[in-house]
Parts: sequence; C-alpha cells; structure tokens
Amino acid sequence: MMNNSFFSKFGPKEPKFFDYLKQVSEILLAASEMLQGALECQTGEERKEFFRKIKEKERLGDELSHKIFEELSSSFITPFDREDIHLLADKLDDVIDRINSCAKRIAIYNPKKNNPYEKSLGEIVKKDAECINDAMEELGSIRKNAAKLKQHCKTLHDLENEADDVYETAIINLFEEEKDGIELIKMKEILNELEKTTDAAEHVGKILRTIIVKYA
Repeated sequence: MMNNSFFSKFGPKEPKFFDYLKQVSEILLAASEMLQGALECQTGEERKEFFRKIKEKERLGDELSHKIFEELSSSFITPFDREDIHLLADKLDDVIDRINSCAKRIAIYNPKKNNPYEKSLGEIVKKDAECINDAMEELGSIRKNAAKLKQHCKTLHDLENEADDVYETAIINLFEEEKDGIELIKMKEILNELEKTTDAAEHVGKILRTIIVKYA
C-alpha cells in the first residue's frame, strides 16, 4: 500500500537518506560554483587548480553515494523504494561527475581565450544545482512540498531547453568566427560537456517526477 512507502513509513525512522541526499546536492552546488571560476580563468595554472578542487568534490560525492548504497542494502526498505533512492543518488552523482568532466577539459585543453557561451552554459549549470539543492531540502516532506517539487522539475526542464538554445547558438557562432582549427575543437568539446551537464541535471528532475507520482 502507498501508506507503507519509504516516504510515509520510513521517513521519520530513517532520516539519514534525506540527509545524505541533501549533502550530495550541497556538494553539487559547491562544484557548480567552482565551475564558474574555472570558466573565467585566464591561465593554465588557475584552471588546473579549479580542476583539483572540483575533483575533490567529485570524490566526496562518490563517497556519499557509496554510503547511500551501503545503507540501502542494510535497511528494512522495500526493493521498490530502494530502487528509487538508489537511482536518485546515482543521477545526482552523475551531475557532479559531469561538472568534474567539464573542469577536466578546461584544464587539459587550456584554450587561448574564454568563449562567452561557455560562461552562459556554466551559469545554467549553477541554476540547475541551486534548483536541485532546493528540491533535496524539500524531499523529506514530499506530500507537503509536492507543488514546490513539481515546480523544481519544470525549472530543470526549462533550463535544459535554454541550454540547448545557447549550445546551438554557440556552435553556429564558433564555426563562423573561430579560424584556429585546434582552438575550435577545444571550445566545441568544452561546450558539448557543459551541455551534457545540463542534460544530466534534467534527468534528476525526471526521477523526481516519478517519485512525486508514486508518493506525493
């Protein structure tokens, strides 16, 4: 029965899962803020330093995700609920991994100049992270916060559409304006990874939608 779901029955007894998910979302938010710095750097050393810092956050996210999976395997929760929480934690971790991948490309490719569209996509990634962080704050009281959570899902979807538009414009502009073939490849790779990061954030929204339908 729905009343025996994780959120209604185990929520008060097993608050650690909501705490862990919130911690992961806070790591995601911190990494997204660091990504802004990486996109504004002018030197290779600065870019490498931001990558190092973001990599540390990515490792923390992995550790927390692993902890969630371990707790799920030892808690008295139905497999159905376990699957939902496992998937949500996994998708949150995917966004952090993508941010790390963006920072890695910025550091390795070390482009001669910063592309303004990269910054625009980076700002969308940060908005995604803020939205996800707010959603994880409200997830513990899903029935009370169902309307807010639905709005967060819509916001993530809208941000992904906005990112698609920015990415398409960026690619058109890049091929029209950039005459250095190597720099073009560098910027295209960074832009592509930033766009994939917004896709990963929208996937979090899709999982949240499924959870809302089941438990709100």
